[in-house]
Amino acid sequence: MENKIMEKEIIKKDNPYAIPIAIIIAGVMALGVITYNNAPNIQATLIDGGNILPLEAEKEILATLTANGSIDPLKLPEVTELNLLWAFGLANKNQILEDGPIMDASYDGPTNMASVGGWTATTGSVMDHYNQHVMVTLTLEEQALVKKIAKGIYRPCCNNSTYFPDCNHGMAMLGLLEYLASQGATEEEMWDTDITANMSWFPNQYQMINQYFEQKGVAIKSINPQELLGAEYSSSSGFAKIAAQISQTKQPEGGSGCDI
Repeated sequence: MENKIMEKEIIKKDNPYAIPIAIIIAGVMALGVITYNNAPNIQATLIDGGNILPLEAEKEILATLTANGSIDPLKLPEVTELNLLWAFGLANKNQILEDGPIMDASYDGPTNMASVGGWTATTGSVMDHYNQHVMVTLTLEEQALVKKIAKGIYRPCCNNSTYFPDCNHGMAMLGLLEYLASQGATEEEMWDTDITANMSWFPNQYQMINQYFEQKGVAIKSINPQELLGAEYSSSSGFAKIAAQISQTKQPEGGSGCDI
């Protein structure tokens, strides 16, 4: 099974956080955690798959999501890796979506969030799929690990952690955490894969963060992924402080945007 890690400028010729996650997933995919034996002919295709998870695993996820209607292949014929994980995080039934901060009554429901209301590529209403499909089931220990890591991962487009997945990147990261936990990944492996995902989604921002560390004489690969993904560096406010210290003629654009 092939697991190609995207080569970004910040990562140069290799990703210091890359791990052999394909080995873990290859060992357990045969268990059939995600199945689609009765799936219809799939018209959706992945246009950039295999950068974060092994391509075959992402194809299985895509088939499952199209089979249950979370992704309507007629609305989204070419699915990005980010969109795939976004749909997975949104649709998979999980306690974080049931009683986490995204369900706070003061926000008038999750449909007001970009991560939910912004997902329009479904069959039927998005709430027909939000937290509705049991695609992976986590043990109590796995759920606790997902919750712990989700609270520690931030993204440069927003100021909330993955535990409050109010945009597409947050929901995609939640989906990634759930999938990795269900496949038996360790906490260290999950952190490593998460920083790979964030760097893939926000290459310009992490290039600037890299410059910030270079000015201090520190190699970014020496920074623990858990620290790098924290609010100090990876939240929108934390990144803004870093950007203010970097001399650059053009400010970086935000990832791939917070919409489809």
